[in-house]
Formats: sequence, C-alpha cells, structure tokens
Amino acid sequence: MNKSIQLAVHGAAGRMGQRVLALAAEDSAIEIVAAIEHAASPKLGVDAGLNAGISALDLELSADWPAAASCVIDFSLPVAVDDCIAKCVETKTPLVMATTGLTEIQKALLHDAAKTIPIVFAPSMSMAVNLTMKVTQQITETLKNVPGGLDIEILERHHRFKADAPSGTALRFGELIAEKMDGDVTHLHGREGETGQRTRNEIGYHAIRVGDNPGEHTIVFGMLGERIEVNVAASNRDCYASGAIVAAKWLQDKSAGLYSMFDVLGL
Repeated sequence: MNKSIQLAVHGAAGRMGQRVLALAAEDSAIEIVAAIEHAASPKLGVDAGLNAGISALDLELSADWPAAASCVIDFSLPVAVDDCIAKCVETKTPLVMATTGLTEIQKALLHDAAKTIPIVFAPSMSMAVNLTMKVTQQITETLKNVPGGLDIEILERHHRFKADAPSGTALRFGELIAEKMDGDVTHLHGREGETGQRTRNEIGYHAIRVGDNPGEHTIVFGMLGERIEVNVAASNRDCYASGAIVAAKWLQDKSAGLYSMFDVLGL
C-alpha cells in the first residue's frame, strides 16, 4: 500500500515527539521519513522507534533534515522553532506548529512563512480542547449581558515541568472569549492582597503546576445565583499527538496560509 504522507517529526526525542512517532507508526497512511533532533542531542544515532518505546523504525534520530517530506510536525522548544520554520519554507514543506510558548516575533515569522507554505498553528492540538473553545465562545456570547453581570475565570493545571504560565491554551481561551465580550477586556493573572471587588469585563487566569498532569482547563462562568463550569482534561499526551496527525493530513491539499485547529475541525 502506498503511503500518502511522508512525515518528518521535529523534536522527535521529546515527550510529545515520541508519541507522534508512536501513533504515526501505526497509521497505514503515513511513512515516517525523518526524526529530527538538535545537533547536540545525546540521542543522535539512536533508533527513533526504540527511543519512543515502540518497535524499531530503522530510522535514526538525526539533526539532518530530509530531502523531501509532505509535512513536518514540530513539537520541539521555542529556541528551535526559528530554524524549523526556515527549513520548511526553504523546502516548501507544509508545517504543523505544535510548540507552545512562542514569542510575538516567532508568531510573526509564522505569518510570513504562511505566505509561502500552508501552516496549522494552535496552542493546543487537542480536538476536544478546540471544540471546548468554541463552546465557551457560545456561552459568552449568550450570557455576556445577563442581569448582574457575567464573571469569567480560567483555571489551568499542568505538570510540574511546564516552563510557561499561564499555558498557551489558557491564553487562547481568554482571547477567544474576549472576542465575544463587549468593550475593553482586562486580563488579570492571579490575585493577591487588597485587590478590591472584581471589575466588569475581567478575565482571571490561574495556573496550577502539580505532578504529571498532561493538561486540564476549567472555564468558570459565574452569575448571581448560578454558575457554569466547562472542563476539558487530558489523561495522557496522545490527544495532542493525534490532533497534530489529523492536522498534518488535513494540510495535504491546502494552499499557502495560516490555519488553526478550528479550520481543521470545520468549526
């Protein structure tokens, strides 16, 4: 059977890169053509499959980019993103950018690259998270003018090793919710001391770092007399890896442009 997608994984030795490799290896439509790591990685030369805890792929972790691929999935680190974007533009390769914590300059690089290649960029590749984002927009739009006012708080939980806070997903929830609110919105990160009463059109963010939690977000919509809480939680990292693979497949017939998981899911 001919493989329809020749996939390169950038950040292949990391936790997420390993899960992308493991799931892609089971997909009959995908041929893994490269497992890319940084040049100083001690994992270089190790079989990418064995490193990911699956059967050998006969493909070594390498700092070399493939001569050709039909998509790159990037689950690396912000410091490695610039080179990945440049390589994809140079080789005209579609890109799924799943690395979080990017700077505004790096986001601008993605926008420029999207003039040349198709890119899916989202702070979360989880299909459930993106559907939940759409639901929270609908709740906000429906209840934003409820008598007594609507209070919105975003709580996110991640593992103790996560380096950025709040998560990119939490910030994206806030951005999307703010789009549906009237007037200027204040984004408040935590509270301490004599803060005074809560202001209107305020979104509060609270970052919790515990154990090995792979990601959980709770959006609280508080009103006088009632409350809605929307929770989406991952039990392992495979939801992010599988979402990235779905995005890679979706990109195959797309023209240059910057797309989101909303586009991938038809939301």
